[in-house]
Amino acid sequence: MTDFKLPSLGADMDEGTLLTWHVKPGDAVKRGQVVAVVDTAKAAVDVEIWHDGVVQSLQVQPGDKVPVGAVLATVLVPGESAAPQPAKVKEETKAAPATKPVTGPMVSATRPAVSPSARRRAKALGIDPEGLQGTGAHGAVTLADIEAAATKTTATPAPDRQQAMRQAIAAAMSRSKREIPHYYLSETIPMGGALAWLQQHNQDQPITERVLPAVLLLKAVALALQRTPELNGFFVNGQFQPSIAVHAGVAISLRGGGLVAPALHDVDSRPLGQLMPALADLVKRARAGSLRSSEMSDPTITVTNLGEHSVASVWGVIYPPQVALVGLGSIEIRPWTVDGKVRAVPLICATLAADHRVSDGHRGALFLAELREVLQQPAAWAQTDTQPQPPGAPP
Repeated sequence: MTDFKLPSLGADMDEGTLLTWHVKPGDAVKRGQVVAVVDTAKAAVDVEIWHDGVVQSLQVQPGDKVPVGAVLATVLVPGESAAPQPAKVKEETKAAPATKPVTGPMVSATRPAVSPSARRRAKALGIDPEGLQGTGAHGAVTLADIEAAATKTTATPAPDRQQAMRQAIAAAMSRSKREIPHYYLSETIPMGGALAWLQQHNQDQPITERVLPAVLLLKAVALALQRTPELNGFFVNGQFQPSIAVHAGVAISLRGGGLVAPALHDVDSRPLGQLMPALADLVKRARAGSLRSSEMSDPTITVTNLGEHSVASVWGVIYPPQVALVGLGSIEIRPWTVDGKVRAVPLICATLAADHRVSDGHRGALFLAELREVLQQPAAWAQTDTQPQPPGAPP
């Protein structure tokens, strides 16, 4: 038997409130299956289970607030059976009441019907459809009712939720600056070749499959990390734990204020054609409050891009237990010397905040230099399904 515990869904989370269960005792579960929805200070998060097995018991009920690490449920591992219940004594039978006791939750005879599509959508958004006033026939809850409820709860967080979010972010960033010895570096990178390649690439693609510069930059960051793996991973219990894959935490601003940085998984190994829709889906779900626990708990490095706000450069604070953060500003046309001549060139300022317990300025500078070189020749890697080593990487 194993305990299913509330995972940490980010450095700024200490506790969460269980909103709903998607399983019950006796249900078989598979690794990666969403089994519950937990509300944090930022969003309602779909919590996945990380063991195959059978749910034995639920230790927490909807509405309960629990700390990170608390046991939510117990799960029997494959091949394990539940311990037999002790036999009831005969006196219990004699003392049994004349009427049959209620052993499950009461079901109201007036509970409104919920359409199948509405129930599926409600499950995805972590909304309890039974508590809604339906607008369908005979008071049935429709898909439109679910969408309206989701908009009402996520578009503008309540003042107390907004305050809780700011407090959680402040606590995490204060902890980061207090515990992590940051160092900062920056690099100005010419983007003419990358943008020219991207324009040519997009001309041959349908509008729905065109790639944004932000995705090209994310991919370039992941490839540059191949030469500096000490920037990609976690500092836990006094030791650095490198990550084989690059799960880039993408900083996403929320409509009601605040931000989240869920993981875009396997950026280093996935082609641009997959990363573009994956990023669009991640942003959409983050702003709708429908993220998964794996996306919140396993970013190996954070990338924050404020270019769309015309910010020249951004100097970030590392999200513990990560050990680095990459900041990207806007792409601006500025004077630049090329072959001894001053030209107008699109440039971007890339910054690095890194943990001195794990790396030093020399390694950080190597990462930024590699990022610059990767972006000078996107044709060498951007269209391949199996990504080659970036320029300068060891064989």
